[in-house]
Amino acid sequence: MVHDSQGQSGSIYEARPWLGVLNDAQKAPITPAATVVHAFADAVRRAPDRPALAYFDGRLSYADVDALSDSVAGHLAARGLERGDRVAIMLQNSPHFVLALLGAFKAGAVVVPVNPMYKAGEVGHVLHDAEVTGLVCSDRAWESYLRESAADSPVRIALTACELDLQTRNDARVLNFERVAPGASDADDLVAVARAGHKAPAGRELTGDDIALISYTSGTSGAPKGATNLHRNITFNAERQRTGLGLPEGASYFALAPLFHITGMVCELVASFANAGTLALAYRFEPGVVLDAFTEHRPAYTVGPSTAFMALGAQPQATREHFASFHSISSGGAPVPPALVEKFRADFGPYIHNGYGLTECTAPCASVPPGVEAPVDPASGTLAVGVPGPDSVVRIVDDLGNDVPFGEHGEIAVRGPQVVPGYWRRPEATEEGFPDGELRTGDIGFMDTDGWLYVVDRKKDMINASGFKVWPREVEDVLYGHPAVREAAVVGIPDAYRGESVKAYVSLRPGAEASPEELSAYCKERLAAYKYPREVEVLGELPKTASGKILRRELRSPSVQG
Repeated sequence: MVHDSQGQSGSIYEARPWLGVLNDAQKAPITPAATVVHAFADAVRRAPDRPALAYFDGRLSYADVDALSDSVAGHLAARGLERGDRVAIMLQNSPHFVLALLGAFKAGAVVVPVNPMYKAGEVGHVLHDAEVTGLVCSDRAWESYLRESAADSPVRIALTACELDLQTRNDARVLNFERVAPGASDADDLVAVARAGHKAPAGRELTGDDIALISYTSGTSGAPKGATNLHRNITFNAERQRTGLGLPEGASYFALAPLFHITGMVCELVASFANAGTLALAYRFEPGVVLDAFTEHRPAYTVGPSTAFMALGAQPQATREHFASFHSISSGGAPVPPALVEKFRADFGPYIHNGYGLTECTAPCASVPPGVEAPVDPASGTLAVGVPGPDSVVRIVDDLGNDVPFGEHGEIAVRGPQVVPGYWRRPEATEEGFPDGELRTGDIGFMDTDGWLYVVDRKKDMINASGFKVWPREVEDVLYGHPAVREAAVVGIPDAYRGESVKAYVSLRPGAEASPEELSAYCKERLAAYKYPREVEVLGELPKTASGKILRRELRSPSVQG
């Protein structure tokens, strides 16, 4: 089929029935900033003295962040960083992350966000695959294991951060660590560099078509691959977030989602820049700390996984007053159960607005607009994840890429300004995942005649644990490293708190012994916390096809789950 600039030519979804759900402001044309740096620079011009970042009792104005990130950029350039080089940032939600991000962009670099829960092997894959030149991480991670990982990688510039800096409160509930004395002079301190007064290098201005992020996500091969989020992908979704939410300029945003995740990056950080707002940071998620931050910063908006709202609601001290400042609350990463939405509203007031997106479409491609409630599918009880924006076309397709009628199940496909051009140096995966530039999500869903999108299943075997994606093969590969394991298969099982939890089924080598607890602990030592199997079941034999392929679908069946 031939495509036009807006969607799939001849598609029944091209009529975009969801436009009837959006208000005039949400449908109006937008002019996003060219790059993240341009969006930030515009906020500096509009409100130089306004706090850009609030971190416990620390405050940095837009002018402060501009000068500090200039100095980081100048340092990186002086150390030999070239335009287009990659800089990995492996930090929690603190001002250090933002200074490193803007500094890297101002030096003309591409940022590679890395989950700070990653272990050495996971980080090593990213450093090698992206050919990372610079690494910014915590001083503790550098001294404990990242120096060794970086030594066997292309990394030649290292900056370390102590998140005790830039605030004085040192809340032990999350900042429960001490400053690490540097063991070698092979890494520079980020804050010292930022305060050194370096000038940002000239001649490195980026464009909207430059890659901003290489965001690693698991793919059909099982090995994490990097989605190439362009600057214009990010600023488009951030500007749509600004106009769609309708917050007053300068509003306070709370970073509930991690900034290394595409949701936090776009819907919190860059959306805050677009609105010249203040982004409140609290290092990492701890329910009591977050509730205190809500009281202190009075945020108008936040977005996070449903598990975070479950945890906040379960706190004995939580009251309606903690949430009284919010204009809107969104949930991303995994569909929200209708029961959670209703209980949260009854207990605390706000309605949690569902949203749907992927790294490959730079966070949201559908969301529930403020002031609107998502319908529940009467047949399945599934809550709609939202409606697409006016610039996008979301289709439901069959295996050949043809439309299926409204109301029927198929794969969700997305076309729009937020869709990335492909995967970093993976032409075959790009061709498979983005035929003619349209993202095939691998998620199964349907759309009703009003344009509401529902996600009902996943075509792929990906596990979604608390909004984090887990590829089974990655866990299986670790299990196969245990000397007692003969066969391994990993599936996602329903979990009332996480949405899904990782479960492993294994068979053991003849004469070998290993307890489920031992196998779970073995994985926990080698994988990020959200990836290791909470449950391990030992079977005499795993179900297989006639050709010997293990049948994961049989292990997911209710009879096996017990």
